[in-house]
Amino acid sequence: MTLECINPQDLPAPATYSQVVVATGTRLIFVAGQEPEDIHGKLVGRGDLTVQARQVFANLGRALAAAGALPRHVARITIYVVDYRRDDHLPIIEAARVALFGDHKPADVVVGVATLSPGYLIEVDAVAVVDA
Repeated sequence: MTLECINPQDLPAPATYSQVVVATGTRLIFVAGQEPEDIHGKLVGRGDLTVQARQVFANLGRALAAAGALPRHVARITIYVVDYRRDDHLPIIEAARVALFGDHKPADVVVGVATLSPGYLIEVDAVAVVDA
């Protein structure tokens, strides 16, 4: 499995994601939106985006591991944030993201949404590519 992360010279070079990811492998893994829940399905960090973001990315890591994938196999993520405010929320999200991905920078999109489940502030899904 290889992921080629590309930031074209005529586009901005983002600090935490790649503009383009070319994935080559034999197996696609689609991870459902991970929510800020503990192992019992209970919401963690009510009203606290920092706590919820950490939980969501930790859950994403566990979901990937269950499928035999590592964070470095992720080609793309979608991040859904309630009432998204870039200046306030992006540093929090990026810190939680780096905790899982380290230097790996999958392509991403951040989507501001009006609501998720009651009390939930963030959700993240992913697509990974691995060799069989």
